[in-house]
Amino acid sequence: MPSVVKINVLTVPAEQRETLEKRFASRAGVVENSDGFEWFELLRPVDGTDNYLVYTRWRDEAAFQAWMEGPMKQAHQGGGDRPRPAASDSSVWTFEVLQQTGPKTES
Repeated sequence: MPSVVKINVLTVPAEQRETLEKRFASRAGVVENSDGFEWFELLRPVDGTDNYLVYTRWRDEAAFQAWMEGPMKQAHQGGGDRPRPAASDSSVWTFEVLQQTGPKTES
């Protein structure tokens, strides 16, 4: 079964970029300990767009859904003192990994 990639596309106004990056830098790290989690990357735009990409790769869709319904949901619930979102919009893209490669290692 191929891994599943989730890309959360966040529209972040220029004045909120630093806030978003600081929040990700100080995140609790819950995702790294989640069953089925394989990879995370926060991608900053450099070509004039306001869209950040949050890339995560999971063993399968069930692992992603378990994280969404457990640790992620808990991390995003809170009292009325929660800061406003840095992103003005978001959408999630889903892909299956059909091929992958990495750098060749010398033998």
